[in-house]
Amino acid sequence: MSGPSNGRRAIDATIVDVQTVRVSPTVKPELVVAGARGVHDRSDFLLVRVVTSAGVTGIGEVSATLTWSGEDGATGEYLIRTVLAGAVIGQPIAPVADLERRMDRALAGSPFTKAGLSTALWDAYARTLDVPLAVALGGPLHTEIPVKCSLSGDGDRLRDTHRAAAAAGFGSFKVKIGLDPVADAERVALARQLCGPDAFIGLDANGGYRRDAARRAVELIRPSAPAFLEQPVEPGDLAGMRQLRDLGLPIVADESVFGTDELVSVLRAEAADVVSLYIGKSGGPGRLVSMARLADAFGLTVVIGSNGELGVGAAAQLQAGAAAAGLSTHIPSDIIGAHYYQEDVLAEPLTADGRTARLPDGPGLAVSLREDIEARFVSVTDEQGHRFDAVPAGTGTAQALRRTDNPNP
Repeated sequence: MSGPSNGRRAIDATIVDVQTVRVSPTVKPELVVAGARGVHDRSDFLLVRVVTSAGVTGIGEVSATLTWSGEDGATGEYLIRTVLAGAVIGQPIAPVADLERRMDRALAGSPFTKAGLSTALWDAYARTLDVPLAVALGGPLHTEIPVKCSLSGDGDRLRDTHRAAAAAGFGSFKVKIGLDPVADAERVALARQLCGPDAFIGLDANGGYRRDAARRAVELIRPSAPAFLEQPVEPGDLAGMRQLRDLGLPIVADESVFGTDELVSVLRAEAADVVSLYIGKSGGPGRLVSMARLADAFGLTVVIGSNGELGVGAAAQLQAGAAAAGLSTHIPSDIIGAHYYQEDVLAEPLTADGRTARLPDGPGLAVSLREDIEARFVSVTDEQGHRFDAVPAGTGTAQALRRTDNPNP
């Protein structure tokens, strides 16, 4: 990715282009995760690149799955090319928060798609300043973040997954539960046997239980000494989560918290001890950091959650996590992009050994893409080279598709 140019002050630059490329990596078979929300063995994601008038570029990743937010690479590409690009092209790179507000006015919902473009904007902004993204976000408060790996399946499948995770260096784990308390207890007991008596093991139900089943599962699993229980019941059942805190396990809110409004609801309901924040759920790295400050101010611990990010998304997790107040040093985060897929999009992998992920040196995200991926980016133009006009935020989709015959920014 390029850095600031000479000439007029790069910080005064505007966004002149947005580019996208879809990618569909497959998960390493031995690390495929199966839980209450289904099986994640392939990711249909989108990479985003922005270009400023000063020649600075930034990259981001739409790490979205249809079962989570109704988004994926295809929907993200459509929305960025037809709506969101028009909200930011022609606008100053700073402040990025203003660009995020323009995206919100142009498009309801779609947080993971907005997060991909937001990440690219933040990356370009930090590169313009020639500082790491963590610094641009107000940090770093940390230079290393502990990480864990998810385990799922039963019997030989669980053994194979643990063997692969241990070979990658992981020593902390999260076991997927949320289907049947008895079977889940057996799975966790086997995980404890495989991981050893002192290994860190948490639980993730992905909202799969009703309250009574969650209580029964905790009592059956308690002999395996789990360290936390993530999203035991449906996202909207905050009263149930509050009740389950009485079981003595830290309750982690994941699906219950996307944006700031949901975080405030969890705080008011006293529904959790820990909140799992995502770049995608929050709508971008800046918003994740803001939500972390709010959670920390009210006594909630923060972990960085995952939707199976590739290397670009993992770099954003790491930079935002490094700037996040209240980040847990006891419960590891889910920054696993360096290990999860059969191949990654980065030219050089992040520094992560399965125990910790380390903040890299360099401006912005401090990562670069493989050359073959770089060559596949397509500008927000049609096949004739027409560029979609930048339009005022809130303009309808039909108007947002107006074109200009000038192929240059």
